[in-house]
Amino acid sequence: MAQQSIITKNRVVSLDKIRNIGIIAHIDAGKTTTSERILFYTGRTYKLGDIDEGTTQLDWMPQERERGITIVSAATTTFWKGVRINLIDTPGHVDFTAEVERSLRVLDGGVVVFDAEEGVQSQSETVWRQADKYKVPRICFINKMDKLGANFDATVKEIEDRLGAKPAVMVYPIGKEQDFKGVVDLLTMKALVWDKDPQGINFSTIEIPQEIRKEAEKARAILIEKIAETDDHLLNKYLNGEKIDVPELKNALRKAVIAYKLIPVYCGSSLRNKGVQPVLDAVVDYLPSPLDLKEIHGVNPKTNKSEIRKLIPEEKFTALAFKIQLDPHVGKLTYVRIYSGVLESGSYIYNINRNKQERVSRVLLMHANQREEIDKAFAGEIVALVGPKETKTGDTLADPNNPILLEKISFPEPVISLAIEPKTKADQEKLSYSLQRLAEEDPTFKVKINQETGQTIMSGMGELHLEILVDRMKREMGMAVNVGKPQVAYKETITKTVESEGKYIKQTGGHGQYGHCFLKLEPLGRGEGFQFVNKIKGGAIPSEFIPAVEKGVVEALEKGVLLGFPIVDLKVTLYDGTYHEVDSSDLAFKIAGSMALQNGAKNAGLTLLEPIMKLEVTVPEDFMGVVIGDISSKRGKILGTEKRSRSVVIKAYVPLAELSGYATVLRSLTEGRGFFYMEPSHYEEVPQNILKAMIDKK
Repeated sequence: MAQQSIITKNRVVSLDKIRNIGIIAHIDAGKTTTSERILFYTGRTYKLGDIDEGTTQLDWMPQERERGITIVSAATTTFWKGVRINLIDTPGHVDFTAEVERSLRVLDGGVVVFDAEEGVQSQSETVWRQADKYKVPRICFINKMDKLGANFDATVKEIEDRLGAKPAVMVYPIGKEQDFKGVVDLLTMKALVWDKDPQGINFSTIEIPQEIRKEAEKARAILIEKIAETDDHLLNKYLNGEKIDVPELKNALRKAVIAYKLIPVYCGSSLRNKGVQPVLDAVVDYLPSPLDLKEIHGVNPKTNKSEIRKLIPEEKFTALAFKIQLDPHVGKLTYVRIYSGVLESGSYIYNINRNKQERVSRVLLMHANQREEIDKAFAGEIVALVGPKETKTGDTLADPNNPILLEKISFPEPVISLAIEPKTKADQEKLSYSLQRLAEEDPTFKVKINQETGQTIMSGMGELHLEILVDRMKREMGMAVNVGKPQVAYKETITKTVESEGKYIKQTGGHGQYGHCFLKLEPLGRGEGFQFVNKIKGGAIPSEFIPAVEKGVVEALEKGVLLGFPIVDLKVTLYDGTYHEVDSSDLAFKIAGSMALQNGAKNAGLTLLEPIMKLEVTVPEDFMGVVIGDISSKRGKILGTEKRSRSVVIKAYVPLAELSGYATVLRSLTEGRGFFYMEPSHYEEVPQNILKAMIDKK
């Protein structure tokens, strides 16, 4: 294997000694605690960060420390056994799903953390699917083994059944709940017990306790069979009853993990400092380096042909901007993953998406919100750039003479919005500047002005998301604002196919205005968006006016017709029209297109769509009936219930409009013992009686 060298902090690290990994999981599974332990054991920090005390390194924002949750993904670099680990700790809360999405897009491997009592939870499934989408090899860490109700085997079974994964169980737990002491390493058949110091830096390697030896041997036999099945040479050895060495097993397992055939599973308790070091060893042993992934595919924007880049420093420069962060000290930071080539500070790079040249004035290695300046960055690194002004999340940066466009990052649409205004009229300009800055950082945060009321509307992924953004405006930008009640992001759509006409004629002194077009509107399936088809024949409308018609249609769609919500899921075909030699103009055809769309939509069976949330409520069994009754009264559709240790998990689809203030309702129904999780699922038609009431109210 070719050994390319990277010099960082006077240490030579070859490309096969780099791991770009992310810690991903459901909220409260222990991601940040696990990340903090990784930093501590690798010597990156000298004090154990504690979420409850607000002393974590990676949760550095005041809002994160106050609430004990991760809001933004934090990047850091550390070393373990001569391997450089670029680590990203991601949020678990669904409102910040964009942070997970963009992190997974640029990572080579992932550590998925599970709660040993809760097992596979909803957001665990969501992040797992996100990792599947970007084909990220991963390992699992079943955390909280010391918790009452912790069940290692049941969680492994759920990983297999609910996630469709093929787990390779690498360790066997010694004890459980408060008696959890350590793990048996099934490859070496040694017991690792954390009994030497409370911080867990040192641990004992002992013989396997007699009472679990049989189970451990059985688990090892299953593990060897699973690994052997992925490799023909080992399978022959296994079937012939020959002994397979540990290095051979490790080598085959590494290949299987990179090919998404097996997922190694570990367990421990991050909070009690047990079981984290084997996970670090697994990151080094089984997750891919940039060299294992060999190349990345993209498209040449000039020829539209597919191209590849080898992930080495000798190749032409290619990088993907995956996150924008506004830093109070250095201004705009653009986080990039460098796939190929070398980037020097002071050099120029080309933004393919914006067709702009950008200057990189400084290159920084990040440790959460602390910065370390470096002269150059190489293939395989994750760094932050100071200098680029136009670059947005998902943009490809490349060598101007060898452009390549990488796959963009896709983000979900916002589901909730609220009106916002400055406390004083003088702050109006400051408000739009603050909102623009936040929207630059967060692709799921959208801002628009309601043309009819003049109100500024901000939209996001949930009430918590918007609450945090308003809080950040207050703290970081000194912006005092008045906020309206959260509003559901409805959408309008049509149910019938119609044809319509738009004619705009205006006579003034001199040139008049003339635009005339015929449109056919057809409904599309849910989530199919908007399509515009030009079927003009024989020059009924000159080709230079067609984009103007489309622009008019798009503007009318955004404003809506029924209740002022955007119209979605329809196909608009421009099939005929007339023009005037002198009076026709872009403006006239734009207005004609807008009129034709509005006229047609009124007759096309307009209806309203509302966001439906996937709701998971965990309650003690005694409260199950009352909670199900409450969900049904909110137009909820119960999908099923599931027993989990001492609780019941109720799963349902519920319209977002019915869930305002649900946290308070649930607390009062369950004496404060129930908790819930929800995420956007899909859009459905609003029932006619509710739609009628909304129209009457308007």
